[in-house]
Amino acid sequence: MTRTLIPRLVLLCALALPLLTLAQTGTVRGFVYDESSGEPSIFTPVSLRGAAVHGAQTDVNGYFSISKVAPGNYTLQVIYLGYDTLRKAVEIKADQILTEQLYLKKGSIQMLAVEVSAEKQKAQNNVRVGVTKLTPKQIERLPAIGGQADLAQYMQVVPGVVFTGDQGGQLYIRGGSPVQNEVLLDGMTLYNPFHSIGLFSVFDNDIIRNADIITAGFNAEYGGRISSVMDITTRDGNKTRLSGKVAASTFAAKGLLEGPLKKQSAPGKGSSSFLLNFKHSYLDQTSKTLYSYADSAGLPYKFTDLYGKISLNAANGSKVNFFGFNFTDGAGYRGISDLDWKNWGAGTNFVLVPSGSAVLIQGVFALSNYKIELLEGDLQARTSSINNFNAGLNFKYFSGNNEIHYGIEVTGVKTDLSFYNSLGYGIQQEKVSTELAGFLNYKLRVGQLVLDPGIRLQYYATLAVLSPEPRFGFKWNVSDRFRIKGAAGIYSQNLIATNNDRDVVNLFYGFVTAPDDIPKTLTTADGDVREIKDPLQRANHLVGGFEYDLTPKASINIEGYYKDFRQVTNLNREKLYNDTPEFINQPDELKKDFIVETGSAYGADMLLKYENKGLYLWVVYSLNFVDRFDGIQSYNPIWDRRNNVNLVASQTFGKHDSWKVSARWNYGSGFPFTQNQGFYEKLPFSDGIGTDINSANGDLAVIYGPLNGGRLTDYHRMDLGVTKTWKLDEHQVVQLDLSVTNVYDRKNIFYRDRLSGKEVYQLPVLPSVGFSYTF
Repeated sequence: MTRTLIPRLVLLCALALPLLTLAQTGTVRGFVYDESSGEPSIFTPVSLRGAAVHGAQTDVNGYFSISKVAPGNYTLQVIYLGYDTLRKAVEIKADQILTEQLYLKKGSIQMLAVEVSAEKQKAQNNVRVGVTKLTPKQIERLPAIGGQADLAQYMQVVPGVVFTGDQGGQLYIRGGSPVQNEVLLDGMTLYNPFHSIGLFSVFDNDIIRNADIITAGFNAEYGGRISSVMDITTRDGNKTRLSGKVAASTFAAKGLLEGPLKKQSAPGKGSSSFLLNFKHSYLDQTSKTLYSYADSAGLPYKFTDLYGKISLNAANGSKVNFFGFNFTDGAGYRGISDLDWKNWGAGTNFVLVPSGSAVLIQGVFALSNYKIELLEGDLQARTSSINNFNAGLNFKYFSGNNEIHYGIEVTGVKTDLSFYNSLGYGIQQEKVSTELAGFLNYKLRVGQLVLDPGIRLQYYATLAVLSPEPRFGFKWNVSDRFRIKGAAGIYSQNLIATNNDRDVVNLFYGFVTAPDDIPKTLTTADGDVREIKDPLQRANHLVGGFEYDLTPKASINIEGYYKDFRQVTNLNREKLYNDTPEFINQPDELKKDFIVETGSAYGADMLLKYENKGLYLWVVYSLNFVDRFDGIQSYNPIWDRRNNVNLVASQTFGKHDSWKVSARWNYGSGFPFTQNQGFYEKLPFSDGIGTDINSANGDLAVIYGPLNGGRLTDYHRMDLGVTKTWKLDEHQVVQLDLSVTNVYDRKNIFYRDRLSGKEVYQLPVLPSVGFSYTF
């Protein structure tokens, strides 16, 4: 019944909502573009001026809608920094929808006295709890490590994000592990977006249009994960001319080519375009010469990323995109392990602007495959693969300042896992899972309040489990400069990582879905015993805080959060027995493939931001507490970093701001780790009970102390960068990037060998040079 109910309800809403438009009023909608490239102008303020003034802001597709407008003659106006002011006379008629395409021209005169920013308008009209919006311009404000700016580098300074290291590091967001973070690329689900070196993602900065990082309390639009969301949207190809970029550095090289397939004959006409991006790292080779002091055998990291996109654009703003990618990564930790993973995918998404309807329709369909293999010592190879398809159809309806967003989603996942622990016990699982979801969000403005209630119905068809998940967000504009906000929600997910939250270094990152080999009950830290009704991971979020504009150029944002991880599933590294009748008397924690834990994450984040002309300052402090209870003991997982500080500064100067200097300093208190308590001789008993223990030679083994009872030394690092830009003409630009990572050569610990006691450190001081040519 649920399979058919959700699509029918959504179809009914899609047909009924446009009829709600009030009589005797009209609507003007459309898209705003950069005239030079045809790329949508995102988050741009649009106003309609006449007897009354109405306003809106474009979304990530450049779309805007102003409804409930009294009939009459108006002026449609766009004022945006860096562009000439656009004004266009329009006539609004009752019960009619007017669609306009607006093209902004680059400003011939830089406006220094008057800066019109959409930031305050965005802050006042949207809840934005736990949200950081990033564009390529912001990402480039950090020192370009390896001569290339990258989203992975900026993610490390986002409030609430903890980064576990330069080598094999992962991002943990407000207490959630990586598998609990949803990552979307043009609507497609990705499963490992960061390369092994930890400084680069699969998202090249030159193809990003916008990145939304939602660290907690996300609304009903997103689901299937219990901690956070990264939603990445890529650019369309240049619609007016052939253009591109080539770049090389001491770390990697890349190339970008884009242009029209069918050139736009005039503004407002249909067109088609392509975009092709390639990135390849050769650090494993250059480091043998340039960075031999870090590792005489070279830094063992390599990756190759390929992304392509074709966009077909109609005259009314509707469009269809076809995209595909192939990402590969390899890391050879000499004498320890060899890791390789591959990820490919393809899909299509579209934006449809129906004539005569106030609804904006968007959809996506995508397929992907991810496979990882780890060879480690004498252990059998660990492998994991995941085949995924996801499809979605959603609708947006604008009514004055209010917005209704609703849709349906279908996800299918097949996982195949082959895993062996250090004792040689294996886990072999091949699983198939299907998920259906429907969501409804209603954002409304009531006086100085912005309310964002929503509901998501997440149905796990393979498990026959329906999870109703209410969400709610609000913002109270107390004054023009002070705003209070909050959000709460219930979340669930079916996907589980095949590493363990107790691992100090997570190299192997595979996945399994719908595991059935779990205990029947779990014990909470309070001693309560709960029945485990399904293998889903579950969490509840509560977030609250305030924003205050100190000056027109400076603002402060403070948020506190609490995540109740009611049910977290982990790989059982302590498994000693097979789950068969002969071991029926053994406890579950020694024979089940997975264990189920409870836990919580709570803390507070402060962001102080200042921006004035060429000066940009970003100050972040995070206080975090993360704990887990496995039914026997409480412990802090390895990403429980109590204090985290990030300071970022960037300054442009010189003629046409051709020079830029930037700096970033990060401090993090020590991570938890399990200390050695002693050693003993572990006999192999190769002859079974006939083994002579008096003459047999055993191996040195470790007696472990309390789980994560110790703390590593504090982490801190400074990076510096200098960029020089030469603008040859309107389109040709040459850029030189000089950067130094870990300027004062801090010896930040990577891991400690338990038997020898030798400490292995993160990256030492690494200078780099990058060169690029844009045309």
